[in-house]
Amino acid sequence: MKEKLITAVKAAISLGLMAYLFYRFLSDPQDRAVLFETLTTANYAYLLLALVLYVIAVITNAVKWYILLRAQGIPVPLRAVTNYTFVGFFFNNFLPANVGGDVMRGFGLARYTERSAEAAVSVIVDRIIGLAAFMFTAVVAALIAVNVIPQQSVAGDNAIIENLIQVEIISVVGMVVIVGGFAVLLSHRLRKLVGKIFEMSFLSPLQPLYQRISDAFEAYRYQYGALFWAFCVGVGTVLLTGIVDVAIVAGLHGSISPIYIFLFNPIIAVTLIAPISIGGLGAMSALYVYFYGLVGVPETLAFALSLVKQAITYIGSLPGGVLWLKNRDRKVKQDRDVVVASR
Repeated sequence: MKEKLITAVKAAISLGLMAYLFYRFLSDPQDRAVLFETLTTANYAYLLLALVLYVIAVITNAVKWYILLRAQGIPVPLRAVTNYTFVGFFFNNFLPANVGGDVMRGFGLARYTERSAEAAVSVIVDRIIGLAAFMFTAVVAALIAVNVIPQQSVAGDNAIIENLIQVEIISVVGMVVIVGGFAVLLSHRLRKLVGKIFEMSFLSPLQPLYQRISDAFEAYRYQYGALFWAFCVGVGTVLLTGIVDVAIVAGLHGSISPIYIFLFNPIIAVTLIAPISIGGLGAMSALYVYFYGLVGVPETLAFALSLVKQAITYIGSLPGGVLWLKNRDRKVKQDRDVVVASR
């Protein structure tokens, strides 16, 4: 009942935000006309390019996870890792929270390798490295936007500069928190201290599981090369997702400075991890309108951009649904064969 209530609340938030935004832009005749013209006169070649780039970004995300799995000594082919990644993206976009995909790809990997603790830790580390890459990109973009762009294009506009400085501070703080948290997880001394909790009688049955998870984190402790290259691939993935938005803006015949896209895209992506909506529906559009409004982008363009981005996200993650159905059917057939053979 509690889970159903939480899901209902998230659905209400998503539908409520979308209803408000559509009312906001469709109730005003001028905004409605601009929004319809923007969407109906789009250059679909650019939108198709954006979809292709999104799919490539999913694949590069799989490469990042593959690097981390290799560092942990888990022999999984890149093709299988890519399949689980697509499945994860599918569930991210069609389940109430963006963590649903992590559970599904971790479950798939655990079943493939029969190493559940290592699979779970690899997913956690992959998520943390991805978040660090997002925030690093945002920090770099913020530094450029604050120290370079104002001198060239928005000189004298104190409101925009102040907004950018605030976003820069948020990006730096986010980066410090993520990197600091990861350093804590890799600390052998701290994990050993936490392990003492499981020496209590009522928690002692969980001690072997905690030890396996702790050992799995230990495998990454000195894998600096693998962590570095996974981070680099993560940054490349973030840049690709930014280029997706650049292509969408070009397809909508709009004008948004790419530096703002590379600044806000990572922050929006990190914010959407919060489980307050279903697949980011509604929340993504609200965040696009808010953040791009900080730098003077027309709200109708920001809203149109968010709608197309949401559609591309859904379409681009559909292969994961197909792969999940194929894997499920294959497992059902294997279980049926086992039952028949045992008779």
